[in-house]
Amino acid sequence: MTARRQERYGLRLGIAVIASLGCAFAISDINLAARAATSERVVVDRYTGLAIGGFDPVAFFTDARPVQGDADYEVSQGGAIWRFSNPDNRAFFIANPDVYSPRFGGYDPVDIARGVTCAGTARLWLIFGQRLYLFGHEDSRAAFAANPTHYLREATRRWAVLKETLAQ
Repeated sequence: MTARRQERYGLRLGIAVIASLGCAFAISDINLAARAATSERVVVDRYTGLAIGGFDPVAFFTDARPVQGDADYEVSQGGAIWRFSNPDNRAFFIANPDVYSPRFGGYDPVDIARGVTCAGTARLWLIFGQRLYLFGHEDSRAAFAANPTHYLREATRRWAVLKETLAQ
């Protein structure tokens, strides 16, 4: 192989590697977007329509832990399907959805305070002031726990504008 052909081969190989990496990043972004789609300003799974990954929002208060909901005890509210572990929790939620649903629609309040929306997860949660908060990162939950009034003040101030940018 001549030197010129070797240079072209190396250039083509480099382009192929870069293109492959670009495709891999694009696919991973699509997958993340599918998991954290929004509807009616509540974080829902784009494919199932489930809010907070199908976890029972009332169980955070009654059992002090995330409990997977059951398809037999569902309610559709706020553009999302909410699942519950028992009929009593379903009834509690229907009577007071604003009390039991995660504040800021399930978005991380620390990120909202910074001016961005990041979907929280049911595995990273905290109850403060009789409200459920979900977090996208362990660091966010730790920061919020250290100074909740600061983050709530900033998140509340920014939420009015940010929620208008979310899908309806």
